[in-house]
Amino acid sequence: MGQTAEEHWEHFAHDADIGVRGRGETLAEAFAAIALALTAVVADPGSVRPERGVEIACAASDPEALLFDWLNAVIYEMDTRGLLFARFEVAINADRLLATAFGEPVEPARHHPAVEVKGATYTALRVGRDERGRWVAECVVDV
Repeated sequence: MGQTAEEHWEHFAHDADIGVRGRGETLAEAFAAIALALTAVVADPGSVRPERGVEIACAASDPEALLFDWLNAVIYEMDTRGLLFARFEVAINADRLLATAFGEPVEPARHHPAVEVKGATYTALRVGRDERGRWVAECVVDV
């Protein structure tokens, strides 16, 4: 649609932590974009090669709880597998999310990781639509 990936995600300031936000025409696109914003807290996603896929599944009773679980699942996979992700394919059906995160092992000399994300928080946790009707997903993450 003529937009770059950077127009779909952004960071916002929040005390000692950092906010992540994703936008998309669909809820799944917004969730994929916020996951990319999460990666960008750690390193430049453009420096990450999408070499391997990791399956991630979540289920929750409402969109905010699903977002919280999704971000924490991505953080878990990054931490336990030592990976950074460059791309996310997300499908959401009612209260279920199925995704594949594509990335590669962290290479400190090339990726220059800035911080470690400890987890998503309930602070500023929101899923809804903006004034243009696009989906917006946002949350503050603990760094």
